[in-house]
Amino acid sequence: MNTFERLSQMMSLLDVTRLQQPDSEEQMHRWLLPIAESGFRPAAICLYSEYLPLIANYPALVSSKVAAATVVNFPSGQQSADQVCLDIAAALSSGASEIDCVLPYQELMAGRIGGVKSFLLDVRQACGTALLKVIIESGELITCQQVAKATELVIDSGADFVKSSTGKVPVGLTDEAAEVMLTVIAGADRPVGFKASGGVRTIEHGLAFMQQFERITGRQAQPQTMRLGASTLFQELCNRLQSKT
Repeated sequence: MNTFERLSQMMSLLDVTRLQQPDSEEQMHRWLLPIAESGFRPAAICLYSEYLPLIANYPALVSSKVAAATVVNFPSGQQSADQVCLDIAAALSSGASEIDCVLPYQELMAGRIGGVKSFLLDVRQACGTALLKVIIESGELITCQQVAKATELVIDSGADFVKSSTGKVPVGLTDEAAEVMLTVIAGADRPVGFKASGGVRTIEHGLAFMQQFERITGRQAQPQTMRLGASTLFQELCNRLQSKT
């Protein structure tokens, strides 16, 4: 695969993300317009649920089936399951087709595994057929064993993807955490996706995680199997693809 093909592959994996506060509809439109007009199509656009309806203003995004993603239990991971399920229902009614939900990782760290399992099963049911990515907040977990346990719990719950980080804590995704997550994913008894997020700021970072994914899982990085969550990578990718390098 040549460089252009590899970068095109990366674009197809990208969850272009805007999760900043304060924000406004005007600012959101200024952000969405160049994405819609770029001619390139990422896997998804991830934004706070109140802005989901704005995507409908951009037929190029809608017709090309760029997924509309949002976050719940974000970023603290401390809301009740009932509240999170209500938020999921509201997001789905606003047009979300993908849900990125934060695992109650403090509960995991405290050893309250039963509560984490119950939470994840409720969330999976609330999502219905929508794609569910569960964020384990790997940078806050203290040991590799906790990263592995969180990944196992997400897989056992029936989630579609295990996602590394909210990007809102000091430590994002490290190579070590990705290695642990991907090793557990590779050993799962069903296909499970991996979303690298939290510090994926450059093309080189993205390529490194793609290579790590393919090395450990033996699968090609495709939107159904891998995502890259980033807020700044889209324009850099566009520039490189436009220059054919």
